[in-house]
Amino acid sequence: MITYDPKNWLKLIFAWNKSDTFRMLWKQIVYIALLTSVIAYLEITFYPKALALNSLISVYSLLGFVISLLLVFRTNTAYDRWWEGRKIWGQFLNDSRNLSVKLSSYRLTREEKEYFARMIPNFALASKEHLRKGTDLSLLQLTSEELKESITKTHVPIFIIQILSQKIEEIKNDGRISPEEFLCIDRLLNSLIDGIGGCERIKSTPIPFSYSMFIKKFIFLYVVSLPLAFVNIFGYWSAFISSFVFYALVSMEILAEEIEDPFGDDENDLATDTISERIKANCGEIFGNP
Repeated sequence: MITYDPKNWLKLIFAWNKSDTFRMLWKQIVYIALLTSVIAYLEITFYPKALALNSLISVYSLLGFVISLLLVFRTNTAYDRWWEGRKIWGQFLNDSRNLSVKLSSYRLTREEKEYFARMIPNFALASKEHLRKGTDLSLLQLTSEELKESITKTHVPIFIIQILSQKIEEIKNDGRISPEEFLCIDRLLNSLIDGIGGCERIKSTPIPFSYSMFIKKFIFLYVVSLPLAFVNIFGYWSAFISSFVFYALVSMEILAEEIEDPFGDDENDLATDTISERIKANCGEIFGNP
């Protein structure tokens, strides 16, 4: 995730990074410019009477308004998914801290403190990788026995919650945790499970294909036919106008597609790496860096 100063307009205007839509679209912009130039040439050369159809400008103004409404809805929907993912990862951070504080207040052995200081951050690390391309077990702090068992699991975050629950159950059976305290800890563990389920729902439910396809076709047809309305006023410059409109409209669609799955490692995705490291540091500090 990119960190930036939103008040530094000059720096943002001239910023150039991998998430810049012009870098992604420059080839398509060139193609659209050539295509609309050909359309403008054909209209000026072979259909000069069509230049008098000034009423087309009103039609394209209305169509532009319709497209803007579609893109606003599209962008807002994508941002809602991004923000919901951010809230879930914020809850991961809070639940991990609360769970660590609760457990650290009990009479734990040094080995148990070391265990929880490893396994609670392991859940965040495993969840981060699980939502990308699958969990890389080498990133987790696991013993040889835990690693051997983890290899057989398809959902490592749930496996970590499972063995955490078993460990806490052992401590409860020793009489170091009361039933009421156990219920409180159990709610925190369930909250972590609900969180990873919410992230999986966001990741596995993209925008419907028909809706995405319709927006792309609508934008393409609108931009390609723009010279029909503006060539009588701007001549061949209407091709430049079409290219600029294409860049503006398609950029909004690309940005929406990028943030609707916020758990990857793109520049506009959530800073799950940073949050995972913060959970690891916080848990180590709470348990006294055993």
